[in-house]
Amino acid sequence: MTALRPIAGGPCADEKEDKCGNGDCPTVYATADPEMLAVQGSDVPQRTPEGESIVLIPESLLKEAARVRGWL
Repeated sequence: MTALRPIAGGPCADEKEDKCGNGDCPTVYATADPEMLAVQGSDVPQRTPEGESIVLIPESLLKEAARVRGWL
């Protein structure tokens, strides 16, 4: 697995921000491939192919990641 670099989200600042209830909020990561992002979020009950997942992350986090990447 390639090293991931967090570009949006990460550890929660306080309990109010901690929507996951575990001290670590959804995060968007840059990967070695400039066309790919990795996301961390809450699991959802949806079947996916082996080795794949669907996670929930706030829209604001994707917008923040897009700004960091220079897409906006």
